[in-house]
Amino acid sequence: MAFRGFFIAFGVLLLAACTTVHTTRPGVVGVEREQTMFASSASVNREADSAYRQTLKQAQAKERLNPHPEQLERVRGVANRLIAATGAFRLDAPGWRWEVNVLSGKDVNAWCMPGGKIAVYTGLLDKVQPTDDELAAVIGHEIAHALREHGREKAGQAMGINLAAAIGGAILGSRLGLDPSLGQNVLGTVGDLAFMRPNSREMEQEADRIGVELAARAGYDPHAAISLWEKMRRVSESEPPQWLSTHPSHEMRIGDLKVNADRVEPLYRPGSAR
Repeated sequence: MAFRGFFIAFGVLLLAACTTVHTTRPGVVGVEREQTMFASSASVNREADSAYRQTLKQAQAKERLNPHPEQLERVRGVANRLIAATGAFRLDAPGWRWEVNVLSGKDVNAWCMPGGKIAVYTGLLDKVQPTDDELAAVIGHEIAHALREHGREKAGQAMGINLAAAIGGAILGSRLGLDPSLGQNVLGTVGDLAFMRPNSREMEQEADRIGVELAARAGYDPHAAISLWEKMRRVSESEPPQWLSTHPSHEMRIGDLKVNADRVEPLYRPGSAR
C-alpha cells in the first residue's frame, strides 16, 4: 500500500508539472497531434542556444565553421526561403532568432535545434549532392522539428522515464534484494524502447509532412523529398531494424512522402514563396 500511495503521489506531481499544447497549425498535411510538455519553451531554447554557441565555438577552433563561402550562401539562401514560409504553421516562427551555419564533417547530417538554430554538414552536401529542391527537403524537415518543439517534448519524456526508472529500480531492489541501479537500468531500457523510440518515429513522420509543405510554400518542388531519400538510401551503409530505429524505414518514409507531396502540390509555384 505504501508503494501504491507513492506512485499516486508521483503521478500527481507529474500531471501538475505538464501541459498539453498544440504547437503548430495543422497545415494542408494535417499534423494535429496534441503534445504533452514538461519543460517551458524558454528554458529549452536557452539550453539549445548555449549548446549551439558551444558547437560553433568548437567548430571554429578546428577551422570547420563555414569552410566554403559558396556553400554557406547556398544553404542560407534555401533556409531563408523556408523560414519565411514558417508562418503557415506558427505565426511567431518567422520572428525567431534563426541562425544557419555549415559545419565541416563527414557525417551525412543536418539539424535544427529548438528556437531555430540550424546546421548543415559538408558530408551531406558532398556525398548526397542534393539539388536545391532536395536541400530544401532536408532543411524543411529539420525546421519542422523546431516548429513542433520536438526537442522540448523529448526532454520532458526523458525526464519522466528517468525519474520513473530511478523510483522503480529502488522498489525492485528493496523487494527482490537486487542492486537498485540494475533495476533502474532495465526499466530505463524498456522505457526507451517502448516509449521514446516509437514517439521518435512519429516525430520524424510529422517533420517529413510539415517539411514537404514548407518546401512547396517556399517555391521548392515537394516531390524532391522522394528523390532525396532515395539518394540517402544509396549512401546509407546499413539500416537498423525499424523497431529499434528512431527513424522510419526508407520504404515507409518514401511512401508517406509521395502521398503528402501530392497533397501539397497545389501550393507549389517554382521559385516563389507562398
